[in-house]
Amino acid sequence: MNIKALQKRWTTPLGKGQKRLFITDCEGPISKNDNAYELTEHFIPDGPTFYALISKYDDVQADVVKRPGYKAGDTLKLILPFLRAHGATNKKIRKFSAEHILLVPSAKDTLRFVQSIMSSFIVSTSYEQYTRVLCSLVDFPYENVYCTELNIDKYQIDREEIEKLKQLKEEITKMPMIHIPENASSLDDLSARDQETIRRLDEIFWEEISVMECGRMLKEVNPIGGFEKADAVRDIERKTDGSLFNAMYIGDSITDVQSFRLIRENRGLTVSFNGNSYAIREAEVAVLSDNTLVTSVLADVFNRLGKDYVIKLVEEWSYSALQRYCTPALGSRMFDLYPITLPKVEIITSSNKERLVKESIAFRKTVRGEAVGALG
Repeated sequence: MNIKALQKRWTTPLGKGQKRLFITDCEGPISKNDNAYELTEHFIPDGPTFYALISKYDDVQADVVKRPGYKAGDTLKLILPFLRAHGATNKKIRKFSAEHILLVPSAKDTLRFVQSIMSSFIVSTSYEQYTRVLCSLVDFPYENVYCTELNIDKYQIDREEIEKLKQLKEEITKMPMIHIPENASSLDDLSARDQETIRRLDEIFWEEISVMECGRMLKEVNPIGGFEKADAVRDIERKTDGSLFNAMYIGDSITDVQSFRLIRENRGLTVSFNGNSYAIREAEVAVLSDNTLVTSVLADVFNRLGKDYVIKLVEEWSYSALQRYCTPALGSRMFDLYPITLPKVEIITSSNKERLVKESIAFRKTVRGEAVGALG
């Protein structure tokens, strides 16, 4: 198709039922934070070690054992009794979150842009205290956000439980880090040592804490991860009277896997933005970038021309391809920001998938830090 034909298509309105949808995860594609990790680091002694182990346990429960009723992202409820025992309150969580938000460069501009061209939504596992202050910072409507509702002040625990939780925290931080072999499909694929760690964590969470007063948090708090994110995507489709065929989804982690699958089943567009191995293995396009301007470019082409032309752009990813498919203003910004080398944007295939996993994980760590970048 020549430039004149493309330009004509740019100005052709979508027909009935052809409304474009932009849906993005929050932490990773918009901000550099892992708020739950940072809260744990702030409130709990040896918090990084504690959180890293619980996060691996989460990966095992969601992706290996596939525990009934458990979903990727439930780390955010597992850590709550320990946060409460170490003094976390709604006010303190909100204050800490507001003081430590770190946006990916151009995130505010990207969110403003996508809102101007498409119905736009954030679907995040993050606690509401974090997403509320983020929305305020970037001028994004909170009513277009799906996230984890949390009223931690609701849970009053006595001194005996506090001491017990602190003892359990000490025990957990001394456990060896869990290693998940590639393609593990059952606990038998893990080492004997890791199986024992999983067994003990099962006891701690599902036998000991579950019968404590603080165990109500494990039953009542519902993190928006895994299938809950996919349910949110379906709800967006219903509310907007749109179609997932016309949806673009940006994610970066295990909590996005089921949303990626849902969008792909409906032939929408899935993009991993500095994603980990889970995201790369499920998305169609891999973006490795220190700036969200690439997201704006992909959203622009998706909105005007549809998924097929995003794929064409990515397959031809170059300065000349940007001139061919991108609106001039965005193209000029890309040239100004990246005058020598463009960020890596690539179609994910069976032949390049493992390479992209390694490259994306390594790049992810340079953008978000070694500790956060290594999380599932």
